[in-house]
Amino acid sequence: MNILPAIDIKDGKAVRLFKGDFNQQTVVNTSPIAQAKLFSTSGLTYLHIVDLDGALQGEAVNAELIQEIKKVSNMRVEVGGGIRHLSQIASYLESGVDRVIIGSMAVKHPEFVKEAIDRFGSEKIVIGIDAKNGFVSTEGWLEQSQISYLDLAKQMSEYGATIFVYTDIDKDGTLTGPSFPHYEKLVEQLPDCQIIASGGVHSMTDLEKLEKIGVSGTIVGKAYYSGAITLEEMVEVEKN
Repeated sequence: MNILPAIDIKDGKAVRLFKGDFNQQTVVNTSPIAQAKLFSTSGLTYLHIVDLDGALQGEAVNAELIQEIKKVSNMRVEVGGGIRHLSQIASYLESGVDRVIIGSMAVKHPEFVKEAIDRFGSEKIVIGIDAKNGFVSTEGWLEQSQISYLDLAKQMSEYGATIFVYTDIDKDGTLTGPSFPHYEKLVEQLPDCQIIASGGVHSMTDLEKLEKIGVSGTIVGKAYYSGAITLEEMVEVEKN
């Protein structure tokens, strides 16, 4: 199982949010580039980056900073936040970013996902599903839809998507443990897809349980920044 350390960017800084609330943010590093360099020395494979400004504004606000992070790290990088146009995806991929995450557009314009996969390939496109009470949220988690996380995942799979990041918003940044039953359902219903867990991780036991469920990766954010899980422990899980 891959462990993906997270860097969420807001106003040029690396921050963490509590349950996706922009009014409850903590700066964890004033330099996302310095943070990326630290992660790059660990030996971990992937880096998960979210452009929070982009998610709010619907455009790739921090694209240049993210492209610089890719240059200074030796990690595979996936990026989400504000992806609304194929040209944004093309720009990221051309700059060396390895995967681009489509979130809101998967709900509002599902055909966009099919177009992106047809053009760039399923290995370059990640579907980001962020849910509250089981229903998908969009626009930086500020809008609530009536689509269940599982129904959206199945629909996107039919469009050719093979990689998913699922976040339970009520768990994100809380250190209260992931929504294990949701991951069990996703792995069961989409056996040929890669499911990446995100939100609530707070211990090595969580990582071990997610690995047993069969997720292909787990994003670690606050658990690392709070000291609950060390970088060495994250590497240990990925290498075993």
